[in-house]
Amino acid sequence: MKRRILIIDDELSTCELLSLALRHNYDIRYATTASEGLSIIERESIDLVLLDLVIGDDDGIKVLKKIKKYDNNISVIIMTAFGSIKTTVEAIKEGAFTYLSKPLDVEDLIVFIEQALAIRRLNDDVGFFSDELKQRYMYHEMIGKSQPMQQVYDLIEKLKNVDSNVIISGESGTGKELVARAIHFSGKRSRERFVVINCAAIPENLLEEELFGHKRGSFTGAIQDKKGKFEIADHGTVFLDEIGDMPLGLQSKLLRVIQQKEFTAVGSSDVRKIDVRIIAATNRNLMEMMLEGRFREDLYYRLNVMNIHMPALRERKEDIPMLCNHFIKQFNREQNKSVKKISPEAEKLLLLYDYPGNVRQLANIIEHAMILSNSDEIDVGNLPLEVQSNKLNSHVQNTDLSLEYLIAGMPIKQLEHLWIKATLKKNGGKRDITAKELGISIRNLQNKIKEYNL
Repeated sequence: MKRRILIIDDELSTCELLSLALRHNYDIRYATTASEGLSIIERESIDLVLLDLVIGDDDGIKVLKKIKKYDNNISVIIMTAFGSIKTTVEAIKEGAFTYLSKPLDVEDLIVFIEQALAIRRLNDDVGFFSDELKQRYMYHEMIGKSQPMQQVYDLIEKLKNVDSNVIISGESGTGKELVARAIHFSGKRSRERFVVINCAAIPENLLEEELFGHKRGSFTGAIQDKKGKFEIADHGTVFLDEIGDMPLGLQSKLLRVIQQKEFTAVGSSDVRKIDVRIIAATNRNLMEMMLEGRFREDLYYRLNVMNIHMPALRERKEDIPMLCNHFIKQFNREQNKSVKKISPEAEKLLLLYDYPGNVRQLANIIEHAMILSNSDEIDVGNLPLEVQSNKLNSHVQNTDLSLEYLIAGMPIKQLEHLWIKATLKKNGGKRDITAKELGISIRNLQNKIKEYNL
């Protein structure tokens, strides 16, 4: 579901241009008077307001106060062509997230919008927990009472107000980016930009340009200068996700940024100074890659001043009920549902599953189950096949759940799928033995294997 942004500016052209620039990522409303804007806030759920400092005869600071009085959780970004230190301080003091001068740079604006909305999401999330639970079991957007997660929170506290580089390790889906965000947004750089770059998602020939920018005319199609992520993040934090996928040639240039605190844009000879904190993440074994010559040793030790390891979900299963509760509340909002709980039997299945996709997979499982649920409860039949088959293929005698209960109410097709899959696995994929045990012909079994994509 898109987050809803309200633009309040007395210039209709500004409202329309910003609406056009942002509408693909956000649900946009706009108003050209303060009274109209405040009326929209009273009628609709607004996540963020882009507020002009002068709206006709109205003072934007006074409008800001009214917005915060109505709903203090609404993020507000002040826009003005007439900025001053005094008004900046006053706007921040009254609760504005930040203060931007016109004309606005859309890329910079989106960075600040995402940061403000990230804090808004955090405020929404912690509202579902008691004060005691907030303190003990939730750190920014991370949730967990297990000992491994408490150790992660302790490390973040130690790192948030220093400039040391950090490597966050762990399997995909464990929440490595959440750790990086927590370090940034809880520390001394929280008012500056947090810029993410996925080293695995960008082709090698484009990654250098993405990191350091380019000079106009440096290659075909470079019709104007472009800022790189490091320049955009100056004084803030650069999060290099999947650092293990960075090409060796580019690793040497990153090392220079760390050592000399400077970089050169593609096609330029100008050396630019930079002040950024680097947080990197990987699901690979960088030490092993280093020994194999696939990752620079000097870069590894420059980045790995501190290491935070994110535990796999199977290593902290005591956190699963709390995470499920969090996701239920999240998807209730998004799906307009009122699911209140998970049945004891379904919860036991969720605790038995090993989650190769970790927390991200658990979120998908809960979303899937809530779509299928027609009541205020998630039951066994609402869970995805892989969770149900995990139980059917495991040792039923080790739990008080009976096989009869597990298959009760399960559609025949679904049960047939699970039974064929389990029997094939037991027989090592041998179709003749499987067909004989199931009492069907090999041809029939082959048709079923094709039908169920086994």
